[in-house]
Amino acid sequence: MVVGCSSDNPKLPSSSNLFGENPSIENHIKIEDIQANNYTLDELIQHGEHVFIAVLNTLDGKGRPASTGGGAKREPRIFPDNLNRISGPDSDSCAGCHNRPSAGGGGDSVANVFVLAQFEQFVDFSKQEHVVKGLEGIGNERNTLGMFGSGFIELLAREMTDDLQLQKKQAVEKAIKEGILIEENLLTKNISFGKIRVTPFGKVDYSGVEGIDHDLVVKPFHQKGVVESLRVFTNAAMNHHHGIQPTEIFGENTDADGDGVINELTMGDVTALTIFQATLPAPHQVWPKDTHLKSMAKKGENLFSSIGCTSCHVPKLPLENTIFSEPGPYNRYPNLSCSGTLKHKKRSSENTSDKTVGTRCKENGPCYCSESNIEAPYSFDLLPFIKNFTRDEDGRLLVPVFTDLKRHAMGQQLNNEEREQADVPTDQWLTKKLWGFYSEPSYLHHGRASLISEAILAHGGESQSSRDMFASLSDEDKNSLIEYLKTFVINK
Repeated sequence: MVVGCSSDNPKLPSSSNLFGENPSIENHIKIEDIQANNYTLDELIQHGEHVFIAVLNTLDGKGRPASTGGGAKREPRIFPDNLNRISGPDSDSCAGCHNRPSAGGGGDSVANVFVLAQFEQFVDFSKQEHVVKGLEGIGNERNTLGMFGSGFIELLAREMTDDLQLQKKQAVEKAIKEGILIEENLLTKNISFGKIRVTPFGKVDYSGVEGIDHDLVVKPFHQKGVVESLRVFTNAAMNHHHGIQPTEIFGENTDADGDGVINELTMGDVTALTIFQATLPAPHQVWPKDTHLKSMAKKGENLFSSIGCTSCHVPKLPLENTIFSEPGPYNRYPNLSCSGTLKHKKRSSENTSDKTVGTRCKENGPCYCSESNIEAPYSFDLLPFIKNFTRDEDGRLLVPVFTDLKRHAMGQQLNNEEREQADVPTDQWLTKKLWGFYSEPSYLHHGRASLISEAILAHGGESQSSRDMFASLSDEDKNSLIEYLKTFVINK
């Protein structure tokens, strides 16, 4: 027997049984109803939150007996092998891991996941092949990332990608038109991603690119910086961790994982779930009320800059536009995406003749979506979800993320993995977004540091000099810097 979804509208009574056992997500929504503005933003956030905290069960489609986390077919794994702590499914709920200090945040080390193990058929250390590989050769252990403020993170990444794509486009056009070799520096929001060289025939040499993939798409999610959007992150995680298969990835009315349930998560559900995460409030600094501690923290702020931490943990990145459109323009296939005509304007403070602005196809003309029944992305303003912000002289919102959204080589102490994730070298990591981090211990990609000082001292590679300067500080100065970092909290 194949079980389908229940009601398509959360405003209507559920079609589930009144008695006995029911799925945790009793109502699913259609993307067409979102397109028709049949839901308010609050209703979409509420539905997304419900999906995020729902304790999923078999009737929801939990489990993927006949497929891996990557969607490949496998021999069906049924009870008691329906779950697997290493290769997954490994969780009952999104909030089962993302819960520190509340739903949407980071997680305890007990909730660490083993990312690449999901592509294994079924990890079983009674098998010699898995014993030989060992845990480090099978999976990449990861501590749970917090999602507060992630809507602003994605908007920053989109704008940075807009800039880099435009710079590449202009370099190619100029090289072909003038018949010369062009060397173009890749610079966005004052962050350098190296350079490209373009031949007179339009061929691009990416060997000078730094901290980003050669597609020049800024990917701000995962510790390796390999996922471009909340939607792509969500679609992959739902199948990996829960065995809940989104229809936009696996198709409608298809039981790809052989669990007897179809249409486990609709495009509308994923849109709502993405919007919930995008609207999780941005963290902001909370300074000590005690005058002595505040004085120490202020001193620590200066030390944080003077020893070079802000070269990667950039305090504030400027955001042109706070309108969040979902789905976004850079989602990889088969994830739902929308892109269209971009609007350009001249800014006197920059040398470039035109500059991409965040407003997109809904306001500016033709929109091209990966599904023919999607006319334009759902758009709303994120400004209400950030407090205590400032703007620069050009009116841009200064987002206090404390990252450059770029990957860096971090030295041998953090080079603990054997498998590359998405072809990223094992010693490279995306600069940690420090806003809110003190509310989400433990620290580092695997959660091995229980103290801030331990995390700092584990730095190496490109950050070796800053690490060494921290180590050489007096105890008083170290404590001042730590007091400063303790201001980065999530205010519940």
